[in-house]
Amino acid sequence: MITEYLRYQLQNQSACAEFEQAYLQAMAILRRSPHCLGAELSQCLDAPTDYIVRITWDSVAGHLEGFRKSADFMPFLALVRPYIPSMPEMRHYQLKMASEQINPA
Repeated sequence: MITEYLRYQLQNQSACAEFEQAYLQAMAILRRSPHCLGAELSQCLDAPTDYIVRITWDSVAGHLEGFRKSADFMPFLALVRPYIPSMPEMRHYQLKMASEQINPA
């Protein structure tokens, strides 16, 4: 299992609603992939035009060979392509350690 993080820095606040709508549709496509284990979109509270997308894949091969070579990739890419210039980072990470929440809220 690996996690892909994509960081976006949109140019202005007016782009946020369209960006969120594009990712709502893109995540529907991701859900169809047997290689995608989950995805989430988070907006920065300190800089509202900044977003992080976190996608969990079964493996690097599942992402790069499975999803990217599937029929679903091009419709997904069409939705997110307008925002690629606003994406300064896209990386894959492998979990090394985790802790349980000690004091549940």
